[in-house]
Amino acid sequence: MKIDSRIRLTSLASCAGCAAKMGPGTLTQVLHPLTGQIALPDLLVGLQNIDDAAVYRVNEQQAIISTADFFPPVVDDPYTFGTIAAANAVSDVYAMGGQVLMAINLVAWPGELDTGLLSEILRGGRDIVAQAGG
Repeated sequence: MKIDSRIRLTSLASCAGCAAKMGPGTLTQVLHPLTGQIALPDLLVGLQNIDDAAVYRVNEQQAIISTADFFPPVVDDPYTFGTIAAANAVSDVYAMGGQVLMAINLVAWPGELDTGLLSEILRGGRDIVAQAGG
């Protein structure tokens, strides 16, 4: 599949990286009403912690670390963007002391863009997750 290299991914975003995200103060306001509403004794890290990921105890020796992130392109090369996005998610798992087992992609893709670009983004993400052991 031939990819149109003239497409600059960064031109499709009005803000880059963390600047494109909701500010921490606003995020706290949005999430505050949701904290503590459901008692989950095995939820070790949840909304109340405002941390890199959630941690749920499976048994006395194991817990699952779950994280999700989303941000617009910060570079123009699709493969590189995929590696950056995946490395960001992988680092959240590491920050919580875990090991990477798998990844789930979250993608919003304009229908008019070449899907070959998306394949390259996902390939970059896959390669980083594989390097991390997932």
